[in-house]
Amino acid sequence: MGKVTGFLEYQRLEEAHEAPAQRKKHFREFFRPLTDEQAGIQGARCMDCGIPFCMSGCPVNNIIPDFNDLVYKQDWKNAIQTLHSTNNFPEFTGRLCPAPCEEACVLRIIDDPVGIKSIEHAIIDKAWQEGWVEPQPAAVKTGRRVAVIGSGPAGLACAQQLARAGHDVMVFEKNDRIGGLLRYGIPDFKMDKWIIDRRLVQMQAEGVKFKTNHAVGPAPVGAGNGAAKVLDAATITDEFDAVVLAGGAERPRDLPVPGRDLDGIHFAMDFLPLQNRRVAGDKGIKDLWATGQHVVIIGGGDTGSDCVGTSNRHGAASVTQFELLPMPPDVDRNPVWPYWPQRLRTSSSHEEGAQRDWAVATKRFEGKGGKVEKLVAARVEWKNDKMQEVPGSEFEIKADLVLLALGFVSPVQAMLDAFGVEKDTRCNAKAATDGQGCYATSVPKVYAAGDIRRGQSLIVWAIREGRQCARAVDEFLTGSSTLPR
Repeated sequence: MGKVTGFLEYQRLEEAHEAPAQRKKHFREFFRPLTDEQAGIQGARCMDCGIPFCMSGCPVNNIIPDFNDLVYKQDWKNAIQTLHSTNNFPEFTGRLCPAPCEEACVLRIIDDPVGIKSIEHAIIDKAWQEGWVEPQPAAVKTGRRVAVIGSGPAGLACAQQLARAGHDVMVFEKNDRIGGLLRYGIPDFKMDKWIIDRRLVQMQAEGVKFKTNHAVGPAPVGAGNGAAKVLDAATITDEFDAVVLAGGAERPRDLPVPGRDLDGIHFAMDFLPLQNRRVAGDKGIKDLWATGQHVVIIGGGDTGSDCVGTSNRHGAASVTQFELLPMPPDVDRNPVWPYWPQRLRTSSSHEEGAQRDWAVATKRFEGKGGKVEKLVAARVEWKNDKMQEVPGSEFEIKADLVLLALGFVSPVQAMLDAFGVEKDTRCNAKAATDGQGCYATSVPKVYAAGDIRRGQSLIVWAIREGRQCARAVDEFLTGSSTLPR
């Protein structure tokens, strides 16, 4: 390492950001990457630890110590080459990843970890500014055609890798714009959508073709602003040499309690994409707002946090977020290092204002005239991993708008059924990730990667699976592959 004593000399520095009162007035990104000097100092904190647990904590196995050292030495061009060698889209992960690498950092045992995510953010932003992110078209074309169904991070990573291997790649997306949940699930204040668009320009220059408003199987509900063209799975399988299913896990978990059918109760993904479309300038968007409403969000994860931030920007009268599990500890260090710990996590949206409550179970919704007016809940306690209601703890809260952010249970089954692929016990596409024919489904030449195979997960896992699946498809088509796994 360039500065073996850096972790003793320098403190962790967080990225600068707008104050909550200001950023709640708009939907733009509000975090600012570190300056070159700041990033260099943060890179100097990387220890000469011998075994880089950060790399094993990172699903794409970013070569973290190397790019930290390069940033410390201000060798930014080699830093982006190192970063791109494992990660197709560090501008996505540098903004959106929860950074499991930092929880695995050796320094996390005794101190604040190295700011790996902020360094990654700084590297890729500088690379774009300097014009170092250029198309990498294949020198030789193979003449093989691959269809990628779904344009989220798994589909995009897979498509880019296959195009660079010389294959003709067509990406099919049911919505009217490319990006999957990056486009219509992540609020703009977490990632501006031009970040996706500039990467698509690179991919098109590399030969990737995109078809929006194209769905497979039965017509999807709510796809785009118009009707999506429905494609026949058998036709796609016949016309392409390989097919990759990368449609994500989109079936939301419901809450089947009395009053669920009242108006004003919505899945989070019926609420969040509407604002993305408004920011994009679309007209005729469904009139669903949190403005002036008493909002109750059920679910304490990232999607629930996104609902908090969006509701505050709408001007909600109040925002309350419930979580079924107990409040996790607010620990300074990682008690289960190098593994991912259960700890209290306060997002930027929470900082903007929300009442958070834990160990709360919703019992029913009540209202008048078919419209929800309140939520009735009770306190629960957990013993031996079993939930029990606390006697006499029932309470009610005013609720004009209820958003269900309870996670996702499986992919849309219609697509899997259309291709006839075998499913696992959780109704995901069944495909192994190692051995002969990894990522291959039960149907010849049909592969699956990302959340459609592994279930709801992280963007960085989707990128990893997309890259690995691309190598598997390349091997299937040509007999061997030089793509990294």
